[in-house]
Amino acid sequence: MKSHPLLFDLKPQKPTTRDIANQVKEHGAILGLPDAAHLADGASYQEVTCRSALNRVEGMPFRFTLNPYRGCTHGCHYCFARRYHTQFELGVGDEFSSVILVKTNFVEILSRELDKASWKPEEVAFGTATDPYQPIEGHYKLTRRSLEVLARARAPVGLITKGPMVVRDKDVLVELGRRARCTVYVSVPTVDEDAWRLLEPGTAHPLQRLRAVRELNDAGVRAGVLVAPVVPGLTSQPAKLERTIKAIADHGAAFVGANVLHLKDGTRAHFMGFLEKNFPDLFVRYRRLYRGAYVPKSYAKDVQAIVKLLQERNKSLVPGPSSTVPPQTDDRGRRPTTEVSD
Repeated sequence: MKSHPLLFDLKPQKPTTRDIANQVKEHGAILGLPDAAHLADGASYQEVTCRSALNRVEGMPFRFTLNPYRGCTHGCHYCFARRYHTQFELGVGDEFSSVILVKTNFVEILSRELDKASWKPEEVAFGTATDPYQPIEGHYKLTRRSLEVLARARAPVGLITKGPMVVRDKDVLVELGRRARCTVYVSVPTVDEDAWRLLEPGTAHPLQRLRAVRELNDAGVRAGVLVAPVVPGLTSQPAKLERTIKAIADHGAAFVGANVLHLKDGTRAHFMGFLEKNFPDLFVRYRRLYRGAYVPKSYAKDVQAIVKLLQERNKSLVPGPSSTVPPQTDDRGRRPTTEVSD
């Protein structure tokens, strides 16, 4: 009888994100991820395959988002993307920052999608659900390789990050800007060291991020800063905002934008728990301030007025795109509802 070589030569296949969700639902985050690599940073990295790279969104100033990773070791307590981890049956708390899904076939899928005759260069928002320059990018280089594909396809890109590693790719970003359009949005909610350590435990120092902004602009990449989110009671004091805006101006940012923290399901529960543990007085006040996901419009207008005044004091700064709204939000800070599709 003639044997079929594929019966013996098939290589093990990496699980899909759907497989991961099913495994975690049945066995939990640890037992459900037996192939995850557990590294010295305390995080577990699970390689997965994805069915698509470009994620279509509606009602936003862009049509597509890109996220080669899920979960983020930056561990920002306010991060809106925490709630997306529930798609994989993972928790919005520590598991968001300690269980990272790595889409190893992401670049190949993206290249295939951009090669389709139906593709027309449209704005792509890169890094809307997880930071594309969290430390593991140094190993996988999925972000760099994706940017190379986007440059070849002449796709305009808005990239948001807290990772100074972005300067590694300034050559690709310059080329992308030459072929299409490229804007880098570096998130620096505050330069206050106490607030930074508490709110963003896994991120680089704010001044290190600002130095990256200067280096990108010096290289010819349009780079600005998002003071986002402004966190009521922790980073919202006028004196703290003034130090932050001045530092941004001193580092040659092309623009500055700001918006106030919003708390949707998932993220809300985690952040309120963080406040209750560390700032019980603020916890009580937040329950009054955040009746829903957003602060009252009057509060948001007051913050925007302070930011505008500080911009005027620092003449080198101009308002960010869409009147200081980050590229992944609308004017109330809402994110695309289809962000989690893969």
